[in-house]
Amino acid sequence: MKYALAIEYDGRAFCGWQVQPDQLTVQGALEYAVSRMAGEPIRVHAAGRTDTGVHASGQIAHFDTDVKRPLTAWVRGVNSFLPDGVAVRWAQEVPDAFHARFCATSRHYRYLLLNHPVRPALLAGRVGWIHNELDVDAMRAAARLLLGTHDFSSFRAAECQAKTPVKTMKRVDINAMGTLWAIDFEADAFLHHMVRNLMGALLHIGKGNESPEWILHMIALRDRTVAPPTFMPDGLYLAGVSYPAEFGLASEPDPRYGLI
Repeated sequence: MKYALAIEYDGRAFCGWQVQPDQLTVQGALEYAVSRMAGEPIRVHAAGRTDTGVHASGQIAHFDTDVKRPLTAWVRGVNSFLPDGVAVRWAQEVPDAFHARFCATSRHYRYLLLNHPVRPALLAGRVGWIHNELDVDAMRAAARLLLGTHDFSSFRAAECQAKTPVKTMKRVDINAMGTLWAIDFEADAFLHHMVRNLMGALLHIGKGNESPEWILHMIALRDRTVAPPTFMPDGLYLAGVSYPAEFGLASEPDPRYGLI
């Protein structure tokens, strides 16, 4: 049998998603917990890897097992073996053809940004922060230019292992609610550090350093060294993953957390 899990986690507590020797990672913690519940070693596969400090409210993963347990065991039971900072939201049996990563049609990342003169305390580590006054209209104009299929090499980390830098951006929405902003990115797939690098470019434009059209110049250059610095991971959340309707999965924002 194959099961899909929806997982949320606070990325500050972990050295990213992927298992690493002698490091606490989300994958390592989840595999330990699922294995304890199953009574046998279990390998867990995720829709996408996240870096240290990056959070998730809608990560999707799957695992295979011959062990029969009620769905509640794969949620509350697994959660009883997980450390603080990570939890399974729901579990669902899926067809054998399902793969959390390879069957995904799009990923949705949300960046929460505090635009305020004073750095956050209660939200520290959970939102990005910039003190400069931002031109939201210029940022939205630049965001529209990101839509479609592009070579995003200028926004790709040097250590990125993706086979191609060409990705299709389906949505970039910028919603400013007072000093708290939510910037949503949805694409078929993302490169390593792509969202944080795009945030750096959008904020560069928002501060008035360049016009919105400048982002097309960055895309055309296909050179990471000419683009603005990578923005902080603090406010980045993997908010959802979409799959074909045949799998019957819906990764929607969790209503418990409002913006997240």
